[in-house]
Amino acid sequence: MSRLGGFYGVAGITLLVFAGIAYYLTRVVSTYVFIHALLGLLAVIVYFASAKDSLGTFLGERSTKYGVNAALYSLIAFGVLIALNYLGTRYYHRFDLTEAGVYSLSPQSQQVVGSLDQELEIHAFVQAGADPQLEDLLTSYGYASERLSSTVVDPDTRPDLAERFQITTLPAIHLQYGDRSNVVTDISEEEITNGIIKVAQAEAKTVYFVEGHGEPSVDDTQQGQGYGQLKIALENEGYTVSTLVLSPDTAVPDDASVLVVAGAQRSLLAHETQAIDHYLKRQGHALFLLSPRVTPELSSYLANWGVEVGNDVIVDEQLQLLRGRTFTLTPVVTSYGQHPITAELGRQGGAALTSYGISRSVEPLSPPPPPEGGDGGGHAGLSLVSLAQTGPNSWAETDLEGIFQNQTAKIDEQDRRGPISLAVAVTANLKEMDAEQEGIARLAVFGNAMFANNQYLNQYFNRDFLLNTISWLGGEEELISIRPRTMRASRVQFTQEQGTAIFYLSVLILPEILLIAGLAVWWSRR
Repeated sequence: MSRLGGFYGVAGITLLVFAGIAYYLTRVVSTYVFIHALLGLLAVIVYFASAKDSLGTFLGERSTKYGVNAALYSLIAFGVLIALNYLGTRYYHRFDLTEAGVYSLSPQSQQVVGSLDQELEIHAFVQAGADPQLEDLLTSYGYASERLSSTVVDPDTRPDLAERFQITTLPAIHLQYGDRSNVVTDISEEEITNGIIKVAQAEAKTVYFVEGHGEPSVDDTQQGQGYGQLKIALENEGYTVSTLVLSPDTAVPDDASVLVVAGAQRSLLAHETQAIDHYLKRQGHALFLLSPRVTPELSSYLANWGVEVGNDVIVDEQLQLLRGRTFTLTPVVTSYGQHPITAELGRQGGAALTSYGISRSVEPLSPPPPPEGGDGGGHAGLSLVSLAQTGPNSWAETDLEGIFQNQTAKIDEQDRRGPISLAVAVTANLKEMDAEQEGIARLAVFGNAMFANNQYLNQYFNRDFLLNTISWLGGEEELISIRPRTMRASRVQFTQEQGTAIFYLSVLILPEILLIAGLAVWWSRR
């Protein structure tokens, strides 16, 4: 047998192997598969034709035995690779090396699906049963929880499922959790996670907004000062939002999970403050968003809960491009206290910035006693934590006339230098406060009512901060997290033909050329 005849045998087998791999991966008898199978078969025939007379001698040669051994070892190595790939498809860990975590679920999504206590079944109905981006997203959900399974469905081939789940538009995602179900038609991580929250909740909790004192409307989604976007955000997380007017004969309803007193421009009457106090001392949970210069009665009332609301305005010194150091009445915060509300913000480091409108200081009441886990307070049974503090270059300006009338600000002796606290969380042990009813009451007080409105809510991490606060007040700690947000990704879009060409070049042709070249060199030197 000639040297070239032997090479035909090796090259033929190589071509046949790559033809088989290409067919296994693509399930299509493409031109590549056809040509390789044909050439491989011809090469093997040529090999056997040229080796017909000397085949017996060839099989008995020492080099043939070495070749058989080498082939056997190669097959074993190939089998090990197949086994490793098989195990890798079932037991693996995903790494997202992108700066913004483009290919990872948000902390809230992971937390929500990780807390599922029963099986969640997802059916995604998409046109033609194919949506690679959605499939990747559902795969990420499945990776985050073993209790979640998903199936992508073509409604044209499975009309029975579409009719059973009452799917009328595409795309649509049907969520089945026990005997509860929900359909999501806006396909995004945020909407899917919100859908899971709704279907996983046993009952919707109610958030009441107090009205009647010039508060922004919770139904206003157009004006910057409205709270409509906040209402939508709460409803997306499964809350029911209602308004409440505290007349002399009205008490805070028993189904109130959280009472919100936000943006009042006129003072509350005595019976209204009493109704709030009665609610809190029944293990109530309340959020106060206070604007400067108004509602002094609330400032006095909140002192009973260990919160000192300053009659001042926070001035923040910031460094701006082209303008250098400037003073602003819209402070920003990157420093947060140690509390479940701010735990996720703290883990973001200086990147978790929250922005506020005109604010007043809100501090734990001094002199502080030494309660465990709290910054201070002045009353038994109270644990207080300052949630957010401005930078060291800020101060609490007490000359309100100078700011609002003359638009001037200058730090002097009666002003407190930063950092200035502008939010406080209170956990009250009612028994230790000698209240009539035992239990725990929770309050959160912010010295700003603007950061919750339509203009500020979606800036930076404002929404996460506010929704985390309401989740903590409402006892929904599993929702305290950083929510999904639109992330910028660097992607290259290929056509189907371009993708096919890249696949054949990178997966088949280049390895094949390298292998054949290596075999040719080895064969020429043996």
